[in-house]
Amino acid sequence: MEDKPLGILRVHVKRGINLAIRDATTSDPYVVITLANQKLKTRVINNNCNPVWNEQLTLSIKDVNDPIRLTVFDKDRFSGDDKMGDAEIDMRPFLEAHQMELDFQKLPNGCAIKRIRPGRTNCLVEESSITWSDGKIKQDMILRLKNVECGEVEIMLEWTDGPGCKGLGREGSKKTPWMPTKRLD
Repeated sequence: MEDKPLGILRVHVKRGINLAIRDATTSDPYVVITLANQKLKTRVINNNCNPVWNEQLTLSIKDVNDPIRLTVFDKDRFSGDDKMGDAEIDMRPFLEAHQMELDFQKLPNGCAIKRIRPGRTNCLVEESSITWSDGKIKQDMILRLKNVECGEVEIMLEWTDGPGCKGLGREGSKKTPWMPTKRLD
């Protein structure tokens, strides 16, 4: 049963900020998230360059090395949809936080476990915190869209060890098969 997923990643697509104009004076944006052979999308928000989707998209994670791509499109009625930028979601720090040797249940609600700074290897607009909140590890982030003149998307990640999932292997082991063997600081 090597086919079983490691877990479930919920991507809460909150909102778009200052998205590019692709129609005459505005856009009709929606978000597509792809991972391996999975492709999920939000609803279209008409005539709005600062849309609020507030939608949860759920991905089954089988290989943590597969990239998660977020792409924003402008819905067009009579022609192909226009691309409004894209970003890659770096979930490695998020997954590493799950591997920390902490008794999470003893942490206060809202406690920051790890902070990630924007850099060349991620699409973060500002520092992102991984927190212990409501009994779960969560990460809020604002992603700067690439391949476009402007635009950002705010999301939140949440991991779940669903039924039948392998999990991330926190049982006393500091190393799991998906973790790098040497640090690349």
